[in-house]
Amino acid sequence: MSRTGPCTFCQIISGQAPGNFVFRDDAVVAIADLRQVTEGHVLVMPTAHFETIDDLDEATAARLAWATVRASRAVRRAYAPDGINVWSSNGEAAGQEVPHVHIHILPRWTGDGLMRVSPGEPLERYNADSEVLFRVAQRVSQALV
Repeated sequence: MSRTGPCTFCQIISGQAPGNFVFRDDAVVAIADLRQVTEGHVLVMPTAHFETIDDLDEATAARLAWATVRASRAVRRAYAPDGINVWSSNGEAAGQEVPHVHIHILPRWTGDGLMRVSPGEPLERYNADSEVLFRVAQRVSQALV
């Protein structure tokens, strides 16, 4: 992913730009997202700069995962939403706008009118046959590092 200028999230983490911190430690931070799609939208990210999830080392990934759980629990306690989306977009084609890996914690309410992760059509339409499932599992398992 191409970068233009300094990383916005690195600037927030270092105190060079304003940010509203939910929590922070030496490895991870959680901040209130500037774009409150729904009130309570929080971002969780490593303090070190990694552009995408593929760049993370095991220790940072573990800290990021636990921080994501903590932030999700806090959002649930603070807002009592009907549900929560947890996601990360990696790469421009996936919609990543800031090239610093981050996890969205987005509280959701029934009928909030926001996107669905899957199409609104009956999901059975997208069920893959056993050959496709086998091929996917085999191809991805062979690519594990």
